[in-house]
Amino acid sequence: MEKAFENFEVWFVTGAQLLYGGEAVAQVDGHSKEMVDGLNNSGRLPIKVVYKGTANSSKEVADLFAAANNEKKCVGVITWMHTFSPAKMWIHGLQILHKPLLHLHTQFNKEIPWNSIDMDFMNLNQSAHGDREFGHIIARMRIRRKLVVGYWKEAATQDHIAVWERVCAAWADAQDMLIIRFGDQMNNVAVTDGDKVAAEQVLGYHVDYCPASELMEYQSKLKDEDVKALVNEYFRLYDCGDIKNDGNSKEYTAIWNAAKAELALRAILKAKGAKGFTTNFDDLGQTDGSHFDQIPGLASQRLMAEGYGFGAEGDWKSAALYRTVWFMTQGMKNGCSFLEDYTLNFDGEQSAILQSHMLEVCPLIAESKPRLEVHVLGIGVRKGDTARLVFTSKVGTGVTATVVDMGNRFRMIVNDVKCIEPKPLPKLPVASALWIPQPNFEVGAGCWIYAGGTHHSCFSYDLTDEYWQDYAEIAGIEAVFINEETKVDEFRKELRFNEVYYMLNKALN
Repeated sequence: MEKAFENFEVWFVTGAQLLYGGEAVAQVDGHSKEMVDGLNNSGRLPIKVVYKGTANSSKEVADLFAAANNEKKCVGVITWMHTFSPAKMWIHGLQILHKPLLHLHTQFNKEIPWNSIDMDFMNLNQSAHGDREFGHIIARMRIRRKLVVGYWKEAATQDHIAVWERVCAAWADAQDMLIIRFGDQMNNVAVTDGDKVAAEQVLGYHVDYCPASELMEYQSKLKDEDVKALVNEYFRLYDCGDIKNDGNSKEYTAIWNAAKAELALRAILKAKGAKGFTTNFDDLGQTDGSHFDQIPGLASQRLMAEGYGFGAEGDWKSAALYRTVWFMTQGMKNGCSFLEDYTLNFDGEQSAILQSHMLEVCPLIAESKPRLEVHVLGIGVRKGDTARLVFTSKVGTGVTATVVDMGNRFRMIVNDVKCIEPKPLPKLPVASALWIPQPNFEVGAGCWIYAGGTHHSCFSYDLTDEYWQDYAEIAGIEAVFINEETKVDEFRKELRFNEVYYMLNKALN
């Protein structure tokens, strides 16, 4: 089990009834315990499954689900019907359950015991029967859930549960997520803005404004020895080229200032209990000397690697989404980052999009040891020497996602991408990735634009569409997927059908 998730647990509730007598229920209980032990010992699940017994009545179901709601460690509930469990007894419990739900359609025994099967066996092992009854009431009540179908000992079945568990953990993390905005959104930009009240209602996280002047108060209290220790860490971790760690150059001064910015940001984020932040290059503090010399790019890169959410130009939705990506991928090996579509490269079937930003790309996706470089950044209220990590991303496949506010709902847009090796960029001193949106540039980029996708997105080598399907299901938001199967005409029809669905859903509710 991943240490990152050791304070979480998922509850397992087995559906049964007393019609077949106490001895049958005891067998159900024994089978359930063995199944839960098997899942936990499989080594495939990041979160421990805790068996909470059989539910044999409406009161037992309601009590279990009320307890799940009130237990902070519980991030989701798995239900399985060992026998025929009359679904009316689940109604009241399902009405009050606020935690994510997974319906596991499986069976204790893998095969039918052809030579010994009798009516006692048939009456006891009725998952084929009970799970359909339970599935009906979930469908009728319009309960959001994940359905996993397969034998519980098989790796594929366990892997689907594992995906859902990671999403549940990230969802729980978002419910007390605070995003701090240092400065506002970039003026007149639509796609990075949105309804913060609706975001808290639907997605759980809270967004607050913090003036850069308050951040400067933290910077003013820094000790030189702490700044020096962080600068030494930079020189130890990164390729610094010809820059000397001696305090005698303008490059060193820029690195020193970058370290101060990182320490100040980390201090205020910890003090406020924030899990993410945004910056704006037009708000860097006061002009009286109490300010950043330039946008804190190196600090943002390193804080992203630690798990803080980040969004550029005040993009609080991307800051929250990046935190969610990082949180659910803990223990995975390939990395994630906030990225921006920057410029296009037309090259036939290899046509691609260069992903980058002014500075803020997370080093978790770096192909090799990042270079610490200092260059002039000529944008924003101040122009000057600015430290940043420079690298190119790993070659491989991944998925990028964004959330946009459509006015009457949030829409998640997900695109499978293929990161390819770029040509050298000797005069572009920023971190970057070059990718081909799947199924190809024309369809991938076109469908992203048809869907209203932002120029910012949150990328991961480790996630797949399934994670975002589960996330959207838990959140109850629209999600559209652009992948190898996508065809433009069908995708546009899906967008139109979705528009009708959400308009009718809003009218009916």
